[in-house]
Amino acid sequence: MTITFEWRGMVRNEEINRLHAEGFDHALVDADWTDVLSRLSLGWVTARDGHGLVGFVNVIWDGQLHAFIEDTLVAYRARRQGIGKRLIAVATEQSREAGCDWLHVDFDEHLKSFYLEACGFRPTNAGLIQLR
Repeated sequence: MTITFEWRGMVRNEEINRLHAEGFDHALVDADWTDVLSRLSLGWVTARDGHGLVGFVNVIWDGQLHAFIEDTLVAYRARRQGIGKRLIAVATEQSREAGCDWLHVDFDEHLKSFYLEACGFRPTNAGLIQLR
């Protein structure tokens, strides 16, 4: 099946909410993604097949030189086909074209090989404070 990738592609709240719940293994919520994306994102990448949204990544930014990967998601039915890697590649290309110098990502240990080996990120020192 053909997968199409689109920078700032049309998305509906319902489809991102479903994909997010599946990808992060939580209950379905009614988040207003279109509002969040319009206010905080440099852009996002969608991946679609003949049945709908199968991939998504959000690229937030500081409005200047730093972009940040958030919410990389691939539907269970479409995993292991290179969709995640292509989502990140498009996000990287578009962040560069927007004038960003840096693209950051934080990830859990089990995603280390995906981001570092498959997508070309390099390890850095970072810090984190859990707020809740």
